Amino acid sequence: MQQVSTLDIIVPCYNPKAGWEKELLNNFNAYVAASSLHYVNLILINDGSQHSVEQTHFDYLKANIQDIQVVSYPENHGKGYALRQGVRQSKADALIFTDIDFPYTLESMLAVEKSLLENGGVVLGFRDQAYYENVPWFRKVLSKTLRWTIKTLLRLPTNDSQCGLKGFDRIGQEAFLDTSIDRFLFDLEFLVLANKRKNKINLVNVELKEGIEFSSVSLKIVISELFNFLRIFFNV
Repeated sequence: MQQVSTLDIIVPCYNPKAGWEKELLNNFNAYVAASSLHYVNLILINDGSQHSVEQTHFDYLKANIQDIQVVSYPENHGKGYALRQGVRQSKADALIFTDIDFPYTLESMLAVEKSLLENGGVVLGFRDQAYYENVPWFRKVLSKTLRWTIKTLLRLPTNDSQCGLKGFDRIGQEAFLDTSIDRFLFDLEFLVLANKRKNKINLVNVELKEGIEFSSVSLKIVISELFNFLRIFFNV
């Protein structure tokens, strides 16, 4: 197993709420202070934001984070696409990706790091029933329907493919970069690829912070992702 001594945190950014850059810095600094690693870096991907993102925000982060990498492009492509751009930039032994507001507890992120240090491979956050207590009903229906479908139709090591907190080493990085889905189901595609390649896959129970705001999921995206699901299903 490859020893992990350096870590990149990869965060996609699309139309974040005001003050996002200060919140991001505070969350990142809290993680670095608690991490057992001596080198943790941040890779930020601006996925074609149309508001709330200015060069001054990037300048602020660069002034406060020594080795931060920023990737920015004008057109929105989706979270899967954005994360692949960030993963391509990573030179660390391992990486963790999460959302720009660091929605999962610090303890959850540290548990993913601990699993990477001890086991390597791919580490997937796993959300129990408590996760759904404050989730909007449409997202809850989508998530539970997908989890039931994965459990029933696909032979995978977890039914929770869509948790937004994941980590992997350099071997897992190869599988992630071979994904092609740009939006909602890139996580499932990654899990299928990693499983087919017999990557070591470990699960870590994770919890949301209190007061997290959920973004909306449009019906148009849901319909388009049905076709992506069929493509994944017939390639398992």
